[in-house]
Amino acid sequence: MKLAIVTAYPPSKVTLNEYAYHLVKHFRQKESVTEIILLTDKTKGEKDISFIEEGCKITVMECWEFNGYLNIINITKAIESELPDAVLFNLQFMKFGDKKIPAALGLLLPIVCKLKRIPNIVLLHNILEEVDLKLAGFTSNKLLQKVYEFIGTTLTRLILQSDSVVVTMQKYVDVLEKKYNAKNVSFIPHGSFEVSKEKPDFSITNRPLQIMTFGKFGTYKKVESLIEAVEKVRKTTGLDLEIVIAGTDNPNVSGYLARIQEEYKHIPQLRFTGYVEEHDVSTLFKESAIVVFPYTSTTGSSGVLHQAGSYGKAIVMPDLGDLALLVKHEGYKGEFFEPNNIKSLALAIEVLITNNEHRLTIAKANYKAATAYPMEKITDMYMDKFYQISCKNMPKKSMVPESVPID
Repeated sequence: MKLAIVTAYPPSKVTLNEYAYHLVKHFRQKESVTEIILLTDKTKGEKDISFIEEGCKITVMECWEFNGYLNIINITKAIESELPDAVLFNLQFMKFGDKKIPAALGLLLPIVCKLKRIPNIVLLHNILEEVDLKLAGFTSNKLLQKVYEFIGTTLTRLILQSDSVVVTMQKYVDVLEKKYNAKNVSFIPHGSFEVSKEKPDFSITNRPLQIMTFGKFGTYKKVESLIEAVEKVRKTTGLDLEIVIAGTDNPNVSGYLARIQEEYKHIPQLRFTGYVEEHDVSTLFKESAIVVFPYTSTTGSSGVLHQAGSYGKAIVMPDLGDLALLVKHEGYKGEFFEPNNIKSLALAIEVLITNNEHRLTIAKANYKAATAYPMEKITDMYMDKFYQISCKNMPKKSMVPESVPID
């Protein structure tokens, strides 16, 4: 199978680029995949496709750009020129831009594939029905929220015209089936990026103890509460703690972290890493004592939660939304705090770094949950899904490994 993937891809800073990297890493190792066509956004640096594992050929076509009005035309031309057997869209609603028109136009691409009879799957990481538009940085204006909801509903109906829509939360399947009477939506877990065959070292011997958070900040992910909570823990415990804020601004709140860095410059041992390259992610997690989620809302399955689990880390999280569902359904555990409550957050952090037995219990449970769905297994599930939607212009023989019988 010649598989095209429409996505942002490292060194891109556009959302979901890291997820695409790990999809590609594992898709290329499938025997039935003969070539991967990466239809990516344009970047200054070269795309990171230097994998050490054996796998199929990867062809990179930089054919779109964030907020580009011609993305739908350019990506369609790339698909026509390569004629893939199948297309996977790695999407969320702001994937192609934070401006309404280019963002919406990009989401019409699955229909283009449907019209051209190219089997396609939309991997949709969030749905607008489950997003707090104010907290997520879209708008606080009630009228504009109604407009966004109408646009979102219309775009969702169009996305659902694709051959198959995959979401990473069972809750999203239920919402889409109920509201849109959708028959082509299924659940495939987010999966864990890297799961070592050797169990992680659950001890925390490094000093200072690193209290780390990771993501795109400024909307519903804010770091002020984390900084102030760690300051409280320092005073009550006397422990040597370093605050590590890893990641960048959310595109909707440019300049947020720079402002925070200036506002809290008097705080000792406060480190901002900026964008974390893929090859530095493992070091970031391994050196951390715990991982904190200073969220006030959620917008989908958390990649950072799955990463923390794969490195055997205990976590501090708010008991709300999709994070709470992941804990319930996938077996993750954490020390919970009340959103927007600095005292509650400080207590949760203190409990984990002063009670080693409790921390170990949570860390080991998270590692067990992460290892249940490695990306190797997740990409197998997508291959099964492609086989199910294969049609006459995608011969079944090219889709299915020899071990899978065809009726």
